[in-house]
Amino acid sequence: MSTAHVLLGVLAAQGVSHGYELKREHDRRLLGVRPLAFGQLYTTLARMLRDGYIVEAAHQRVGGPDRVAYRLTPEGRTALDGWLSRAVPPAVHVSGELFVKVIVALLATPDEATARSYLAAQRAAHLARMRELTAVKTGGGASVTELAAADYLLNHLDADLRWMAITVDRIGQLRAEVRS
Repeated sequence: MSTAHVLLGVLAAQGVSHGYELKREHDRRLLGVRPLAFGQLYTTLARMLRDGYIVEAAHQRVGGPDRVAYRLTPEGRTALDGWLSRAVPPAVHVSGELFVKVIVALLATPDEATARSYLAAQRAAHLARMRELTAVKTGGGASVTELAAADYLLNHLDADLRWMAITVDRIGQLRAEVRS
């Protein structure tokens, strides 16, 4: 996910916004996504200014430091539209810590018990998170955005669980291959 593109989208929707408003909208709209850190926000805004995607629209002082409001430029709109029109490329490489831990456990320990133990603990953690997300879905008070985020996460957790089951079945073969 590109933080800059998310911020461009918020500015496209809202017109003019201060940094704090952009952060609040990012966190409010993207439920389930890690909240945006202020350091990342202001670094990203500086880069967007440098690249000509946004301009300062107003300065305001309200009992503290100056607050700068930003506005989307035509170049920013073009960048946003280009990003929105491109499909997210499917992953080429495995980047999940789950996979890496299993391989390292098989490589660095004398038997497959450590990998099996890790997979069992990870399975339990996944199932607990799935129960939490299922409660969000069945509790009746969730917004459509919260439901969409829960569905997304549940499907990814389910895929991980299926991978773990297959890997446990192959653990002996995998260990032999990794250690050769």
